[in-house]
Amino acid sequence: MVVAAAVELWRRMVGGQRSCRFSIVFRGGLGRSAPVQADPSPAAPLAVEASALTRRFGSVVALDQVSLSVRQGEFFSLLGPSGCGKTTLLRLIAGLDLPDAGTLKIAGVDVAGVPAHKRQVNTVFQSYALFPHMNARDNVAFGLRVRKVPAAQLNERVARAMATTQITDLAARMPAQLSGGQKQRVALARAIVNEPAVLLLDEPLGALDLKLRKQLQGELHALQRRLGITFIYVTHDQEEALVMSDRIAVMSAGRIEQLAAPAALYERPRTRFVAQFLGSCNLIEATVARAAGQSLQADTPLGSLDVRLSGEEKEIAAGNRHTLAIRPEKIHLLKERPKNVANTVSGTLAELIYSGAETTYRLTCGAQSLAVTALNARVGHQGLHAGETVFCHLPPEALTVLED
Repeated sequence: MVVAAAVELWRRMVGGQRSCRFSIVFRGGLGRSAPVQADPSPAAPLAVEASALTRRFGSVVALDQVSLSVRQGEFFSLLGPSGCGKTTLLRLIAGLDLPDAGTLKIAGVDVAGVPAHKRQVNTVFQSYALFPHMNARDNVAFGLRVRKVPAAQLNERVARAMATTQITDLAARMPAQLSGGQKQRVALARAIVNEPAVLLLDEPLGALDLKLRKQLQGELHALQRRLGITFIYVTHDQEEALVMSDRIAVMSAGRIEQLAAPAALYERPRTRFVAQFLGSCNLIEATVARAAGQSLQADTPLGSLDVRLSGEEKEIAAGNRHTLAIRPEKIHLLKERPKNVANTVSGTLAELIYSGAETTYRLTCGAQSLAVTALNARVGHQGLHAGETVFCHLPPEALTVLED
């Protein structure tokens, strides 16, 4: 009866029950796919393609006409705060929920009406969802046994999956005897042993402590590269997404605010939300005084600032009001005013925040506040004190014009 109950539970997990939160899509055999490059080609085939997906819960619009494409072999992250729609989108891909409007294709096939257990998808959860009465090896092998995979093939695939996730020596342990990180590895092995084309991961590291999270981030990234499997990863951790992803879709209020490679998102955010959600950022209100080619001059509370444009901005004209963004580490903090250097402003050092590897300096520059971050490269006192007058250089190429 215990086995029968376990079979029923597993069928519910893979059979499209809406109470379940996980899915995976794989293509190619475990350990046989060629490693993918760090930045998959834009011409690569699509693993998942969503067009104008909409999902409502009563009066709440959880997804508002979301469109995106995920390439095969890509590590793709959905990033955003709680309630932004990222898990809802993952559930639609998994087949655990249905859209109110829009289309969804997996490996080029429209999956409207296709139940979860018939999609090339599996999911890894934050809660692990291991069978407590089975040891680690039996948890990994369970899905293959239900599918009646021949014993020799089952043993080979289970051994390969456990070796890949580095849990071979844990085979006989019960879930209650495993640490959080070990349980997560077992859950990963159970997912990849089915050799899916796309793996969906719903905040799988969220329950772990910071040190273990960072360790497993590296292991997950290396695992994805070895297997060549498409990963779609849900997280609210900005650093986690930046470290692991080929591309990131930043979501807010059911919409995608910006979709790009990590460096592009961080260096050139398009909106206030993206600028502030992805790390710390100084925002400066500005009025365009002059715009010509790839440069503009803006009037701001800090005085006149020169800005070097990237060429991706929307139309900018004299008299337009915009918000400028600059990261704290891009600002150069100086004890003396440099000669003939544009974009240099003076300010009063209001606060110093020491955090080990770096120090954040908070300055008051007239009506504008600025945060400046500098690495603690030297041993000992850095020579700056609260109340001092200091100077800041804001490089023109480090200033970004936001769309809102």
